[in-house]
Amino acid sequence: MKDTKRLVYISLLIAEALVLHIIEGMIPVPFITPGARLGFANIITVISLYTLSYKDTAVVLFVRILLSVMFGGSISRLMYSLGGAVFSFISMIIAINLFKDKVSIIGVSVIGAVFHNVGQLIVASLIVETLGVMLYLPVMTIAAIGTGIFVGLTSNFAVNHLNKINKKLKMY
Repeated sequence: MKDTKRLVYISLLIAEALVLHIIEGMIPVPFITPGARLGFANIITVISLYTLSYKDTAVVLFVRILLSVMFGGSISRLMYSLGGAVFSFISMIIAINLFKDKVSIIGVSVIGAVFHNVGQLIVASLIVETLGVMLYLPVMTIAAIGTGIFVGLTSNFAVNHLNKINKKLKMY
């Protein structure tokens, strides 16, 4: 991908992720755990993993987090988001590289969702200085599986259509 096209594509992904983040903030989430979200912006992270390099995906992820916190977050939201994002990103890269033919984009998304919660709970346990918050992990894992499947299905649909568009553009 040419450099200008790549930068425009990265910028569009960041903008889309921010819009999804804002829309998600407007939806009341009836989860038992406080602060649980649906993870709509993670759709863009998964799409980026399958259409860009890992380095470019890291840029999309971290710029999206920084901008979303600047638009209406706090230092604690930044810490939780970064903790979850790092664990999620690394786990998805490992899943893609180790299990290329065995794990679908939906499976990678679920793995990312589960490890996002693990990362956030580790940050929470460091902040409150107790491992007691890890008791939320089973409930959060169940929620992560559901949201991970949704994010994976949506990402799979988008990546398939992006690949079709890319093939058509190369023909001309």
